[in-house]
Amino acid sequence: MSKGDDRVTVVEGASPHEVRDPAVRAEIKRAAVWLGLAGAIALVVLLVQPLLVIFAGLVFAALLDGGVRLLGRVLPISRGWRLLIVCLLTLAFLVSTFYLAGVQITAQVMQLRSTVETQVSRLSGWLSSQGLMPGASDLNGIARQALGSVGKVTAFVGTAFGALTTMFMILVIGLFVAIDPRVYDRGFQWMIPQESRAEVAVTTQRMARTLRRLLAGRLLGMAFEGAFVGVALWIAGVPMALILGIVTGMLAFIPNVGAFVSGAMTIAVGFSAGMHTGVLAILIYIAVQVIDGYVVIPMVAKRTVDLPPALTLGAQILASALFGIIGLALADPMTAMIKAAMERRSERAEEAR
Repeated sequence: MSKGDDRVTVVEGASPHEVRDPAVRAEIKRAAVWLGLAGAIALVVLLVQPLLVIFAGLVFAALLDGGVRLLGRVLPISRGWRLLIVCLLTLAFLVSTFYLAGVQITAQVMQLRSTVETQVSRLSGWLSSQGLMPGASDLNGIARQALGSVGKVTAFVGTAFGALTTMFMILVIGLFVAIDPRVYDRGFQWMIPQESRAEVAVTTQRMARTLRRLLAGRLLGMAFEGAFVGVALWIAGVPMALILGIVTGMLAFIPNVGAFVSGAMTIAVGFSAGMHTGVLAILIYIAVQVIDGYVVIPMVAKRTVDLPPALTLGAQILASALFGIIGLALADPMTAMIKAAMERRSERAEEAR
């Protein structure tokens, strides 16, 4: 075989699928970017349920991380031991609370449900008789329409099994992230272009610190409202003071909406015991909101996150309409993190001037 037979032959000319015009290639690249962005948005819409669960796990991890950092100020031990102490203290508090008052809480939950239903029926009947509210048949139709418009996330956690499974996944994700958050931070930074990693690291650190402060303020407000309402209702003689205090404390995690729901239940239960008790329940609710709005929240806001009330309420309305119950619960953390990222971007723009 001659050497000429071993020569490599290259076919000249453009292939059928090759675009030789630079302008056409640039337009194709732009179109590919827009198509990729549209595909990413569609993928997020399809995966909104697991993405919200993962975000809720990150919020729980930030809560544990805040407790670990706070405990590190007084206990010079490793992070793993501090995390174990925080988890054990949280578990001990929940178990002791529900064990010591479990029977009373169970009985009061059933009584609270029947009482609220009775009071709502009375109020709707009176409003219907005055011509201020549709009749019962119309209300049933409205309720069916409202339930039919519930989003995918609400259906995902609508059943008891789905809610328990979702809660378990949130706890597991949060615990794993809290054990060693640096591993996940490094993995996230590896997906970012190298020239942008420094700015992304600063932004994520700012967002994490904002989230920890927000959760610390929420926990402080929850503890204050729950304890104050429970003790005040017990002194005033309002039935089911214990469960009302617990419900008020839990709903305080969702400002504005939570306060309205807990206040409506408290007033309804108060009037079920008499006019005098109902008036006392209204006064207690007003006192809690005044003290919380003019004393607790301003003091906490100085050390945590300052979110305007209208922005918070608007974000809750949008998140609940789009994502259901989970979106309503996570509206504040989402808003706080987005606000922190936008503030960092504004600072970066001012530094570049």
